[in-house]
This record gives sequence, C-alpha cells and structure tokens, in this order.
Amino acid sequence: MTPVPPPTDLPGASAAPGDTQWWPAPTSRGPLSAHVQVPGSKSETNRALLLAATADTPGRVRGALDSRDTRLMTEALEALGADFSREAPTGDLLVTPLGRPRGGATLNCGLAGTVLRFLPPLAALAEGTTTFIGDEAAQVRPVRPVLAALETWGARVTSLGEPGFLPFQVSGAGALPLPGAPREVEVDASASSQFVSALLLSAPLMDGPVTVRARGRVVSLPHVAMTVAALRARGVRVDTLLDEGGASHSWTVSPGRPRGGEVTIDPDLSNAGPFLAAALVCGGTVRVAHWPTHTTQAGDAWRHLLPRMGADVVLDEGGLRVDGPGREGLLGIDADLSDVGELTPTVAALAVLATTPSRITGIAHLRGHETDRLAALATEITRLGGQVRELPDGLEIHPVPLHAARLRTYGDHRMATFAAVVGLAVPGVEVQDVATTSKTLPGSPRLWTSMLSGGDRGRGGTGDPGGTRGAGRTGKRP
Repeated sequence: MTPVPPPTDLPGASAAPGDTQWWPAPTSRGPLSAHVQVPGSKSETNRALLLAATADTPGRVRGALDSRDTRLMTEALEALGADFSREAPTGDLLVTPLGRPRGGATLNCGLAGTVLRFLPPLAALAEGTTTFIGDEAAQVRPVRPVLAALETWGARVTSLGEPGFLPFQVSGAGALPLPGAPREVEVDASASSQFVSALLLSAPLMDGPVTVRARGRVVSLPHVAMTVAALRARGVRVDTLLDEGGASHSWTVSPGRPRGGEVTIDPDLSNAGPFLAAALVCGGTVRVAHWPTHTTQAGDAWRHLLPRMGADVVLDEGGLRVDGPGREGLLGIDADLSDVGELTPTVAALAVLATTPSRITGIAHLRGHETDRLAALATEITRLGGQVRELPDGLEIHPVPLHAARLRTYGDHRMATFAAVVGLAVPGVEVQDVATTSKTLPGSPRLWTSMLSGGDRGRGGTGDPGGTRGAGRTGKRP
C-alpha cells in the first residue's frame, strides 16, 4: 500500500518539534478498572448559552462546560449584550438575557465552529455592523451557507478576506427578514449541520415565522435534532417537515423568545469516547457516570459502535459500562459515520490497533473541521508505520505492526485524543500540543492518567485552573 506523504497545507502542519511541547502518551500496564466523570457537553452548552442569552427572562445553566469554546461563546454573547456570571459554590451559570443585540462589536470565534456559525444570525438582528475574526486555522472553516441565507433575508455581509470564510462583517437593520424578502431560505448542509442549527437558533427572534430548508444530504443530523429539542424545551414552536423517506429536510420556526429558567447539561458523550476506547485497548472496565438514557448527542452512538469492535456495553443506573477485550480481541469495523463524524478520530485510533481491517466512510465533511481530519489522520497513521488509504469520503485501515512516533495535532483537540488512544498500546508515542484538548475538555491529560491509575475524578475535578464547574469562583467569566 502506498504511504501517504505528510500534507504541507494543513493548518498547523508547519509546526516543528522545537516550536511546541510534546506530551509522552502513557502506555497501559494492564487491564483497567476505572470510573470516569466527563465534563458537560460542549454542543449542549453552547446551544444553551445562546438560547439563555436570547430568552424572555433570566436563566440558569447547570453543568455547563467551561472550556475555550464555551468561553468564546459567552464572551461573544456578552459583546452582543448578554451577561453571564458563575454562582459559588454550585458553579452554575446565571444568565441575564440581551434585549436587542448590540452592533459594533468584534467577535473572536477562535477555532469554535459553534461561535463561527451560530452567532452571525444573531448579529444580523442588531442595528450596526459586527466583525467576526478567529484563529488562523478557522479561516479555512466554511460559513458561506449561513451568510448567504442572511443575505437572502436582507442582511449585508462584507468579506474581509476570501468570501465565505473569516474574517467578515455582518450588518443588520434590527429585524429580519426585511419587507419583501422571502421567508424561506435553502441551505446546503452537506459540509456541516451547524449551518442549519445556526439559523434555527436565532429564528425565534425573526420578524414572523421562517423556514429553513436543507438542500441535499444533511451531515451530522443528530446535531440538528439536538437544536430542535433545545428550542422546543424552551417553548419555541418548531415544525419539522419530512420527505417520503423520513429524513428531516425542512424546519419552520414560529416567532417568540425562548423561555428563561433552568437547564441542565449532560456529560459530553463524544468526549467520553477515548476513555471508553481505552477499555477495548487495555482490557478491563471503564464506566462513565451519568450517561443519559435519552439524548440527542452524537456520542450516544458509542453504545452501538463499541460492541461491533469487541466490547461488552451495558447502560444502567450507574452509567455506561464498557468491558473491553484488550488489543488481541479488538476488531476492525466497516461503518458509515456520516451522522456522527466527530467520533471518527477515536474510531480510527481503535482501527489502527485492531486485528482486522476497517473501512470508515461518510465523513468527507471532516475535511472542513478544525483541520482536514482525513488527511491529518492518514498522515499520522502513516507516521506510526500504519497502513491507511484515504478515500474520497473516509479511510481504509489495515492492521500492521506500529512503532513509536511524535504525532502532530494540527491544533485539533480530537487529533490529540487519537494519539492518546494509540499511545496506550504503542510505547514511545509523544503528542504535540496536548493542551489543544482544552478546546472542549480542560484537564484532559490529568483525567487520562487518573483513569489509567484507576482513579475517579469528578466533573471538573481535574485540578486545573478553569476546571469545568469552577466551584467556589464568581465573576463575569464562566
């Protein structure tokens, strides 16, 4: 099989060993017996923050994730007129909603897709111009479908670089759609479900009912279901129209601010994946506490994916328990991950260590995530001595002996967890910039080593400054 050369055009690909810190990934010393409590869901948190910021009365968000992505969201929402504070000792976020969004702000999206895509519609409802900037790597993350929809409704978008990407400006007139503008917009969501969610989340503030229609296939459809569920839980009417096959293609949202009040965030089930995967690699048991019995999170798919790779999985009142076979019983998988693409790096890590081949498809949209994840995974698997073939919409992986390597992350938190899982079975793996995991999982290295030692960390109990709950802290910044 032809090796895949390291790409030279990936964001972060120019980083050299002398330019960064390298974390030695710990190797397993035997079967695990660990209880893990992962912090709150980033996807749920950022939806809850936006809806609380636009609600009709003040609110409270319990269990909100405190990470770089969620801080970028609260800072941006505050710039638009909302107010957030953290209550001691509960760590709950107290939210004072904005009235009409304020124009004139500059919003830093960092590398957070939710900030990049979710906030332009809210800014378009302000009077004045809002400027959007972000990390260098974020400047290749597409946002054109959202901006085009806002222009259809009457907002003005000004590109400050390549059209459809950061940086850009959004100018609104205080209300949308403008008189004479169509009330329905069509969105190509084949690259990201966030394009649909972005429009739905601000739709209750629009001037009358609006309809968002997805053209073609919607990737990561569970994330749209999460958005619809969050809106309905706050009293917003959302009518979902189905095609003959039962797939969601159109959503009509009635006007009316979301209800304020209290909402509780579930654990991040996608971030739980690497910890559950450790049981398959090392053998033994890993249990993740507080796993919800009903959820729209994509990470709930672990309950169905991991048994196909050799695990025993049980969901009970104690959480989700995974009993793994160890590497000798780890099986490859043939899976379409189009609905749950964010799980791909961890599935790929297991596939690299498996005893049989794997084929992972339906994930062409991962080329537009924090980095081109397909190219990045193929490159790092090759760096380990692995056999991988990059497909138009996925990866094909064949088991071969692996060797030590320094694995790059490209500023992508899920590439760091990919490397950590591989490092459980391959001595000498070092991970570039493991701190990038703070994007969605602060204190990840400490939580990882605690799991391997059989420890039990609470949510936010990583010991790091800025832990998830922030117990005992008060102030403006969550």
